Amino acid sequence: MFKKVLFFFGVLLLVTATSQAQQLFRSYSNEFLSLGVGAKGLAMGNVQSASVNDVTSAYWNPAGLNHVEELQVGLMHAEWFAGIGKYDYVGIATPIDGGNKTVGLSVIRFGVDDIPNTLNIVDGDGNIDYDQITTFSAADYGILLSYAQEWRDFRLGGNVKIVHRKVGSFANAWGFGIDLGGQYDLNENLTLSVTAKDITTTVNAWSFNFTEEEKQMLALTDNVIPTNSTELTGQRLVLGAAYKMNLTEQFSLLSELNLDLTFDERNTLLHTSFLSLDPHLGIEAGYNELVFLRLGVNNIQRFLKDEDPSETTLALQPNVGLGLVLGKIHIDYALTGFSNISQGIYSHIFSVRLNLKSGRRAY
Repeated sequence: MFKKVLFFFGVLLLVTATSQAQQLFRSYSNEFLSLGVGAKGLAMGNVQSASVNDVTSAYWNPAGLNHVEELQVGLMHAEWFAGIGKYDYVGIATPIDGGNKTVGLSVIRFGVDDIPNTLNIVDGDGNIDYDQITTFSAADYGILLSYAQEWRDFRLGGNVKIVHRKVGSFANAWGFGIDLGGQYDLNENLTLSVTAKDITTTVNAWSFNFTEEEKQMLALTDNVIPTNSTELTGQRLVLGAAYKMNLTEQFSLLSELNLDLTFDERNTLLHTSFLSLDPHLGIEAGYNELVFLRLGVNNIQRFLKDEDPSETTLALQPNVGLGLVLGKIHIDYALTGFSNISQGIYSHIFSVRLNLKSGRRAY
């Protein structure tokens, strides 16, 4: 309960901050869409742009949907912040036009439910009335409408992205954007890729719906009463290279490097005042294409040392995971941030992929 009360005040700060500028780019706008989907990709440190080849391609790189050979469904559930935040994903993809094209639909939700609303906890006489506490949800939704096809030696794909963000009855936003992606097999082992997210920038239009009583309470507590505003999500470019080789007839090894570029300054490994570069690396060892062991590293950042703030230390997030193929069912598991288990800053993530229709696609 205490954590959710704190989160409620954090939501108020977010709502207030969102209203402070019109047509403003924000470095971490729609950041819930940067968390990743599918335990496979999360275990590999969010490297998927070049190697992704299933229904989750719509998120990582829509060009990878060209690999989908039959109707496929993906599901994922994860809990963040000791179970306070719920993160869910469902996706569906299927070949069309004789297997020469692929379409997909993906829905992502990140939300915190049952947040106490304490705006009316104090009555007109200054008494605390706990019966006036109600609850609400703060949730972000992303909907991806995807299309992919091959052109010459390239796999190409794109998303039309719809974003809906809702904070109880207080505020909501709608946003629209476009993602594009491409993959190219340089040879039978090496694949190169590029993913351009929010290529046109994603425009998020916020509207606020505080009642007169709520506005009075915000004013009495020295909070700014927000007004309708527009928030812009800047472009993100992901460059990828994946190398897969067969060690023996049974064992395979896949390694991939992704470079995330954003056009602002962030606490990434390499950054300037106008550009930030965030590298992450993942590997996957497979046995008979049935069992997989995955490792990955991401979130490489520098932090000030507690004992000497004039110096910095390098920190990173290691991840590990497993994959199992049972006929048409693919089960994946990821343990992210396992180096922080003692601090409770980690997540168990499970996802499932189902192939629901038999038959190979025709080229």
